Amino acid sequence: MAEQYDVIVLGSGPGGYVAAIRCAQLGLRTAIVERELLGGICLNWGCIPTKALLRSAEIYHYMQHAKDYGLAAQAISADLAAVVERSRGVARQLNQGVTHLMKKNRIAVHKGEGTLTGPTTLTVKGEKGEEHLSASHVIVATGARARDLPFAPADGKRVWTYRHAMTPPEMPGKLLVIGSGAIGIEFASFYNDMGAEVTVVEMLDRIVPVEDADISAFLHKALVKQGIAIRTGAGVEALEVSDKGVSATIKDRDGTLATMQFSHVIVAIGIVPNTENIGLDALVEMDRGFIRIDPYGRTKAKGLWAIGDCTPGPWLAHKASHEGVTAAEAIAQELGKADVHPHPLDRNAIPGCTYCRPQIASVGLTEAKAKEAGHEVRTGTFPFIGNGKAIALGEAEGIVKTVFDARTGELLGAHMCGAEVTELIQGYTIGKVLETTEVELMQTVFPHPTLSEMMHESVLAAYGRALHI
Repeated sequence: MAEQYDVIVLGSGPGGYVAAIRCAQLGLRTAIVERELLGGICLNWGCIPTKALLRSAEIYHYMQHAKDYGLAAQAISADLAAVVERSRGVARQLNQGVTHLMKKNRIAVHKGEGTLTGPTTLTVKGEKGEEHLSASHVIVATGARARDLPFAPADGKRVWTYRHAMTPPEMPGKLLVIGSGAIGIEFASFYNDMGAEVTVVEMLDRIVPVEDADISAFLHKALVKQGIAIRTGAGVEALEVSDKGVSATIKDRDGTLATMQFSHVIVAIGIVPNTENIGLDALVEMDRGFIRIDPYGRTKAKGLWAIGDCTPGPWLAHKASHEGVTAAEAIAQELGKADVHPHPLDRNAIPGCTYCRPQIASVGLTEAKAKEAGHEVRTGTFPFIGNGKAIALGEAEGIVKTVFDARTGELLGAHMCGAEVTELIQGYTIGKVLETTEVELMQTVFPHPTLSEMMHESVLAAYGRALHI
């Protein structure tokens, strides 16, 4: 007989485990099914361990530039194996934390491969043999994986995905990064700071193409200044892999072909949802493998929900977590919890962060997207060089840009490049959720001396009132 729950969550990434916790908080008997490690890709192989790697590279960079701060440091070196081990230690610590949260919230954990046998039933093949589970509702949170190049699948030796790049068997001498989205640019930044010779190839006409054009241009200039070679409007036509390295044929925007030699390649050309072979095909509607859902996470099958990277983008951990809470609350409401009031996700108020050096962060519409949507816009920019705290930190390279509706003053978007902007962006995100206008932002008192003052100045600049530039 199948074991019965109120909710079963298939997948324990930042969407799945958060959904399970919220269900448990709402008094629902909850189980989670996971085939690998609790915490999913983000915690074990993505968001968190990559930030640990990038932090080590950042410290290494500062040590190499100690003289800029009136300090001296001799015989500086980097131990790649130790850097990687620190990163893995961070992941292990957080994995243990999620395990604790499951126990604390009395969530049953079934380890194994889960397959749906209906909208609200599934089998799990794992450490306990074959288990049969049933629930009133099932949430699919199976995430996604890196997309391979069709002509050169990752082998973990010379051709890497992000997962291989996090536990490298050796330090690349000459690295090719294919793709300039968040993952590609973060690893390009990390390995460049660690001493590799890095080349980035991007098919579109600019790097980090989802960002505002001004941010893309600023980051491009900063990375080239650091020594990274960037080829935009270019594609990799072929890779020939040997024990000694990789020969890459690159086609530039004018059609010119060039063959270049690299020690290693990182492929960062997007993701593939983990939705095949788990019983979904006859149950839900899909678009290129991504599960179609309503604003609360419902699929077309009654009782079956989906969240996170197996659903339409943006494919971000914090979006998955928020979707998990929304779906949990909507399920609780359907199960009779009258005091629960779920709110649909506003996809236009989801911040994006990339942890390269310098960092980039954004929320809302770019200037171009705002104009495409029919807005008459006002924009303001403010450079880090005009901020006292940035200069004192030795981080005077960066910009802040805000986009407003010229008629109503509504904050449409905010875009940043520079030190710690991934922490600053939440101020603008809150402003968007509260539907703030330029008036409230101008009247807000920003503390001095802080980097956040640049947010204020950027707003002022949009209306010709900047004070420090």
